[in-house]
Amino acid sequence: MRKVKKIIKSAAVLLFWLFIWQIISIIISNDLLFPSPLRVFERLFELLREINFYITVLTSLLRIAAGVVSALTAGVLLAVLSSAVPFVHDLLSPFMSVVKSTPVASFIFLLLLWIGRDVMPAVIAAVILLPVVWTNMETGIKQTDRNLLELAAAYKMKTSAKVRYIYLPSVMPYFVSALKSSTGIAWKAGIAAEVLALPVVSIGKYIFESKMYLQTTELFAWTVATIVISAAIEKLLVFATDKLSDGITGKYREKGTMDINDRIC
Repeated sequence: MRKVKKIIKSAAVLLFWLFIWQIISIIISNDLLFPSPLRVFERLFELLREINFYITVLTSLLRIAAGVVSALTAGVLLAVLSSAVPFVHDLLSPFMSVVKSTPVASFIFLLLLWIGRDVMPAVIAAVILLPVVWTNMETGIKQTDRNLLELAAAYKMKTSAKVRYIYLPSVMPYFVSALKSSTGIAWKAGIAAEVLALPVVSIGKYIFESKMYLQTTELFAWTVATIVISAAIEKLLVFATDKLSDGITGKYREKGTMDINDRIC
């Protein structure tokens, strides 16, 4: 029943904003400046019937996903290294602060001088995501229960077992938090990079061309598609990571405690 109420509430909110959109379009009364929701969704459904739409979306998704995976891998490895060696933390902190403070557009224009336009969205997504992953993972590692680590050391638990049963349950919530909070940002930054870099097959290229040729309905349709895809990705990630986190923190923590207890006994 609660789930039904939540769906009804979300639908009501959506209808409210669609109504506001329709009112504004009626007031402006110019599709070139502000098309109506009906016109936009008609064009969106036309796009959904074209195979090229799916090729474009999949290509953009794969590009940005490559950047996200790269950032996750690099962020985890750097967090492990900087947690083990404090001097590495001191070296990385200024760089991460600069990355977080620099506007995305500045990175895009700078990187356009050095790398190809087809890999630009992946690089931008990775650059935006890296500081968040590194910060969260390092915090998770440092927050690991020291009593458990001392107990594991006292009973000579293997490094692989400590990682699996002590460190992993500790850092998993921080990893999930980083993924949830920054994947949507990485997606939007990747699309912005496509708009400026104009890879041959990309959502950003269609958005840019729609703006250039004053195809406002087309521009709105691609924008709505981008928003829906972003929301779907975030929902899927939240569901998948929550399930994974619950499984790891529950099963591994319990198994790790049992393993240490077995050694004590």
